[in-house]
Amino acid sequence: MVTENFIPVIDFSPFLNESDTAKVSQQLVDAFVNVGFVYLSGHGIPMEQIDRIYSLSKWFFQMPMEEKVKLAWKTPEANRGYVAPGRERVSLVGQDVKELRVFPDIKESMEIGKEPCTEFENNWPENNPEFRKLMMEFYNVCHDLNAKVMDAIGIGLGLNSGFFEKFVDAKENNMRLLHYPKVESKVLENPNQSRIGAHTDYGTITLLFQDSVGGLQVKNTSGNFVPAPPIPGTIVVNAGDLLARWSNDKIKSTQHRVVSPPYSPVDGFYPERYSIAYFCNPNFNATIECLQGTFDKSMPCKYDPINSHEYLTMRLKDTY
Repeated sequence: MVTENFIPVIDFSPFLNESDTAKVSQQLVDAFVNVGFVYLSGHGIPMEQIDRIYSLSKWFFQMPMEEKVKLAWKTPEANRGYVAPGRERVSLVGQDVKELRVFPDIKESMEIGKEPCTEFENNWPENNPEFRKLMMEFYNVCHDLNAKVMDAIGIGLGLNSGFFEKFVDAKENNMRLLHYPKVESKVLENPNQSRIGAHTDYGTITLLFQDSVGGLQVKNTSGNFVPAPPIPGTIVVNAGDLLARWSNDKIKSTQHRVVSPPYSPVDGFYPERYSIAYFCNPNFNATIECLQGTFDKSMPCKYDPINSHEYLTMRLKDTY
């Protein structure tokens, strides 16, 4: 395990090939307890597949706005479809809403959920059937990795292998294609303006694929935001609020944001940026309550049980 800034890089391959599951599980939990973020190498997802998804994402966001808005996001319960720039404000909770409306996030996104699904449908572009096929293939590959990482977290917390399987097997996850448009450098000089404001994620873990542009920052243990630059061949994985709650706050859900990249603008502009965030959630019918071993007389359970889907819907209502 090596360190890039304060975020550890963990080789996940010994867990996947079962050569050293205990060591990797402990490394992963230690990182989530102390930092809340890791870079995961040896994750098993081919770079060719990731590159193909990036190409399709760029194709989608280059579509005319009038075509994209036909696929618009409608409800937090479904959480699917196109989200135009300025629609979502991830930093709203606990802050001055009126002030933040002046500085909306500079991004657009496409939200994709599981298929098949009896309650909700994804909003697909009609002129590219390959888009749907390859996106859902990638969605399922990411879910498989999510299940493995959650298994490792369970082992690292002293639970039995397979403990989380019954909580994640319904694939109630959200894949978000993200596009940060080219932006004038003077816009990001305002300290209140980010490409995406400081926030924590809502679910269990997030698998984040970022391109080479940079700009992701993570709050360190001293309370300062520091760069989390792209490391080729790795996925950034961070713990979310629901996993922190599940672990009685033993695991950290750490604030992060996207600002200007760490280099000078070209002709007064920073380039566009693409990323893919795969937000992992427990099954929507799951009840989340503090795990055994995370509380005792000296550290009581901080949270009442809560339904997974109700919690996630509540959080989404706050940001849209």
